[in-house]
Amino acid sequence: MSHSHAFRRAALGAALALAALAGNAHAAGVLTVNFVEPEHYSDVGFGSVERERTTARLAAIFKDLGRRLPDGQTLKVDVLDVDLAGRVPPNAVHDTRVLTGGADWPRIKLRYSLDAGGTVQTREETVSDMSYLQTPILGSRADEPLAYERRMLERWFEERFLTP
Repeated sequence: MSHSHAFRRAALGAALALAALAGNAHAAGVLTVNFVEPEHYSDVGFGSVERERTTARLAAIFKDLGRRLPDGQTLKVDVLDVDLAGRVPPNAVHDTRVLTGGADWPRIKLRYSLDAGGTVQTREETVSDMSYLQTPILGSRADEPLAYERRMLERWFEERFLTP
């Protein structure tokens, strides 16, 4: 086999792989998230800068989840309250949170509306993970900000919208 032929086969393989990925990207439903009065949330950090950073990180998590929503479905999420994992001790250094496994588990109160082929389901619930420290977060996600909240929301999303 000539180098030219091998190169063309490799290029064709790469193009097919990219086309498959692009096809999957277009198959996702639509997810929108709205943060309702975040200045009144239980715990998103101190001050407007941390609040904006936290809501932006949560929005990114929801965006990732939206990529997994089945085609033809529309999910609208209103975040009503956030209580991040852990607590910020008095006089703490910026972004320092203490995780004790006590009454400091992550909680997010939300309302959602799912439109799946014309059938609309609306619900309000509090998503929480009381045992958040019982299962370690491994790999690159361990150092991610809001790692416990991400895992909690991923589990909730899978149970509500991906499990038949």
